[in-house]
Amino acid sequence: MQKIIKFLMDEEGATAVEYALMVALIAIVIIVAVRFLGTSVSTVFSEVGSTIDDT
Repeated sequence: MQKIIKFLMDEEGATAVEYALMVALIAIVIIVAVRFLGTSVSTVFSEVGSTIDDT
């Protein structure tokens, strides 16, 4: 019974879950930023490439 109480009182697992949630949220923000900026950057590179080909 003491092992179960000790396991339930242990906060190391909760900390790991918090870190996992933070990593997941950061990953989502990065993915959204890359998708949003990816199209803009692709357009800029295409325009630069067109300009270089024209000269």
